[in-house]
Amino acid sequence: MSAAGEFDYVVAGGGTAGCVLAARLSQDAAARVLLLEAGGPERTAQMADPGGWPDLLGSAADWAGVTTPQAEAGPVIYPRGRTLGGSGGINAMAHVRGHRAGYDGWAAGGAAGWGFTDLLPYFRRTERVELAGGRDPGLRGTEGQVPVAPAAQDRRHPVALALARALESSGYPVTDDLSGARQEGAAWVDLAIAGGQRVSPADAYLRPVLGRANLTVRTGCLATALITEGGRCTGVSYLRDGAHEVARCAGEVIVCAGAVGSPQLLMLSGIGPAGQLRGLGIGVVADLPAVGADLQDHPMVLTSYAVPEPLPASRYNHGEMYAALRTELAGKWPDLHLFPILLPIAPAGFEAPAAGFALTAGVMAPDSRGSVRLASADPRAAPLIDPGFLREGADVDRLAEGLGLLRELAASEAFAGLAAAQMWPGPAVRAGAELRDYIRRAVGSYYHPAGTCPMGTGPGCVVDPQLRVHGVGGLRVADASVMPVICNAHPNATVLAIAEKAADLISGTTGPPP
Repeated sequence: MSAAGEFDYVVAGGGTAGCVLAARLSQDAAARVLLLEAGGPERTAQMADPGGWPDLLGSAADWAGVTTPQAEAGPVIYPRGRTLGGSGGINAMAHVRGHRAGYDGWAAGGAAGWGFTDLLPYFRRTERVELAGGRDPGLRGTEGQVPVAPAAQDRRHPVALALARALESSGYPVTDDLSGARQEGAAWVDLAIAGGQRVSPADAYLRPVLGRANLTVRTGCLATALITEGGRCTGVSYLRDGAHEVARCAGEVIVCAGAVGSPQLLMLSGIGPAGQLRGLGIGVVADLPAVGADLQDHPMVLTSYAVPEPLPASRYNHGEMYAALRTELAGKWPDLHLFPILLPIAPAGFEAPAAGFALTAGVMAPDSRGSVRLASADPRAAPLIDPGFLREGADVDRLAEGLGLLRELAASEAFAGLAAAQMWPGPAVRAGAELRDYIRRAVGSYYHPAGTCPMGTGPGCVVDPQLRVHGVGGLRVADASVMPVICNAHPNATVLAIAEKAADLISGTTGPPP
């Protein structure tokens, strides 16, 4: 095993959070920063193309995981970015905050300093928004790293327009900015697209600073273990071109491998539930039962529609808009998303139409919980991912309400010009038991894993509010895994803010002005 130098900071994982942290920490010219990423450095044409993300699923830029069997749907595909930029390099580019009450719930639950007011300066620091169209300059950022904007009015897809009009004509709320003052209703959401191309976290944060002498970026490096000595993390071991190497760290190691990869790396390193680790022959460094134990995700189910002729291609992300609504089970924030997928698709295992689109319901405040567990002590083995979809009946109820509403909207005047025929679940499937059976067979993932290394102070937490791993010095986690409760939106904007705040916590700065 060869030594690969000593650094002040080692960032394990070059995804959304890792790109932010590498860029911010290396602003200090005296700090030696190493970023390790298992995937490659490439920015391919498919990655740059906003409409190319479906073809990235299962590609070399994707870990291409699958879950354990879910409900009656069997294993569900579970893509995660394996490239510089991580999932921000292969996702559908939505840049939307969760409801402010959710972040306030984090703080009230023990994550002091993580309420909405605390996070707002970091949200604003990440984004560059045009203030036209009702954007609030007190809530939105105009000078950040990531340029974001909604689909232009004259370039919106006819199906997305039909869904927006159907919702409005049916009396549902409409908002001009889901990241602004009104965080409920139908909206044309901000997308991380500029000049017709995706802006990934690597594009926005990392690539502009690759020339810094104090920043080292190593791709094709699979982190295999965190090295601990005397209760402190002192480095990271990794595989590079089949050889074992070690990066020593004089300061701090920050794990940014995501809600699946971060708990996996902690457990491989002896940090996690002691009984499970010993059962795999892994020595226990810190007995933290919550590592990997609280996987949260947004389950979704789609309705599939066939049309007589192919529709025009989306000029954006095959989505463009969605509605954040409340079911009868909602608490302090909307718990349901309704959105189009502007492609002829069907649930896994169902026949897709030759031409058409899907209307989709997603549960944004799920009651169900799952887990990430090691399949073996081999770091090259895929972990066991169980999001626990529909484990709680309330999530089935939410999806049933959402699908019922979508079928009503698709039958409204707004969709008349599309001549769409419902293919799945099909008009013969009635509300009640039949629809719930379809949901259990067709459930999939919105691809938003979170919560597997939650922050807080109690026994059910992995990191403290400073993101330091309990019981291990010199080690932090900063990514979607630290969310105590999953936000009710696409997580990438929140992960950017988490990483921005993490950089300030690590460097000891006071943060941006409010």
